[in-house]
Amino acid sequence: MATKRQLKKAIKRTCGYLAGECIISQQFIPGIDKEKLDDAIFEVADLQYDTVRAVSFSFDKTPKSFNSALEYNKARRAYFKKAYKNITDKFNEGIDKVVSIMNTALPASKNAE
Repeated sequence: MATKRQLKKAIKRTCGYLAGECIISQQFIPGIDKEKLDDAIFEVADLQYDTVRAVSFSFDKTPKSFNSALEYNKARRAYFKKAYKNITDKFNEGIDKVVSIMNTALPASKNAE
């Protein structure tokens, strides 16, 4: 598992790449829906903010709540594993949403007619 710092950097980097793709597409693809790409950029910004904010959390129990340090460590690891899985699942759903917005912004293909 990555550290919080590494995870936050990866989130920011991924969101930056997505926003960059939207900006480049606006400039170089003729006939693209620029308003939809603007919406995608705002969606990426919201996704980044919410996900980075969600990375910082703590285990709400103390070692005294458990019979042994082993039980505490086991429960703590399970808690963090579940929480990080939840964060990555929500992040991936957000990425899928942004990609679908980007795909709808593409101009209609001339071959499809």
